Amino acid sequence: MDKANVNDFRRWKREGQPFATLTAYDAPSARMCAAAEIPLILVGDSVSNVVLGYDDTRPVTMDEMIHHTKAVRRGAPQTFVVGDLPFMSYQVSPEEAVVNAGRFVKECRVDAVKLEGGSAVVPAIERIVAAGIPVMGHLGLLPQTAAMQQGGMRVQGTDAEAAITLVAEAKALVAAGIFAVVLECIPQELAKIITAEIPVPTIGIGAGPDCDGQILVLHDMLGIESGYQPRFVRRYAEIEDAMVAAMRSYARDVQERGFPNEKESFHMPDEELSRFGEKRGIRETGGTRDGGTNSE
Repeated sequence: MDKANVNDFRRWKREGQPFATLTAYDAPSARMCAAAEIPLILVGDSVSNVVLGYDDTRPVTMDEMIHHTKAVRRGAPQTFVVGDLPFMSYQVSPEEAVVNAGRFVKECRVDAVKLEGGSAVVPAIERIVAAGIPVMGHLGLLPQTAAMQQGGMRVQGTDAEAAITLVAEAKALVAAGIFAVVLECIPQELAKIITAEIPVPTIGIGAGPDCDGQILVLHDMLGIESGYQPRFVRRYAEIEDAMVAAMRSYARDVQERGFPNEKESFHMPDEELSRFGEKRGIRETGGTRDGGTNSE
């Protein structure tokens, strides 16, 4: 599969060809996404709570995002990779937004960046696009500020006024130059309307089946992260259960001296083992001490 570009995503929208995208945070996960022919990988700020153990996405820093995005790029050099601008890396000023977007491009070789928000982030989007960096928007539930401004992690755009605002903001982001937009946790009916009314691809997460593409957090869809499971997540595997079972089997084998076995161990050639024993003043036979001590 050839590496996708922004024109491919637009063409797929025109042709009505849905596409799957996933998050990834390290080289092995990125390699698996590439092997599965996932055309777009988002290095999401969800690395904050999914991998780094924070309570939400806000604590992750730009340096931490750079660290993980470099790993993803190394793991998937021929996949379209989007770097997610973390909280407070683009809100201070459009100039700072450009600097941080530029870091993603220069240090990680990303193909695009993503940021959250509507009309408030239009100046930042315009400056980043003017610098030649493709931008993906993000509307609906905004995890970076949901707890402070949206009443928590809940569905957005459920009333007529809020829905009208989201449609207007989607169009404002398009006018600012985005090449695609993530729609998170909004009603299916609203996502369908936005998808039909804007010329750039929509990528849904909890936004129903009518978006141009879909995205899930890798750890959620593989069942690596236990605990709360959002309604919109479909588990395609239960990897955490398999991993824990494997770890328990390993620990049991070690405790019972069943690991490692002979095939999993290395041995000295007999003649070298004999010479080794002689040099130590010990006669070795079959790898065991047969008697004798040195004179020390």
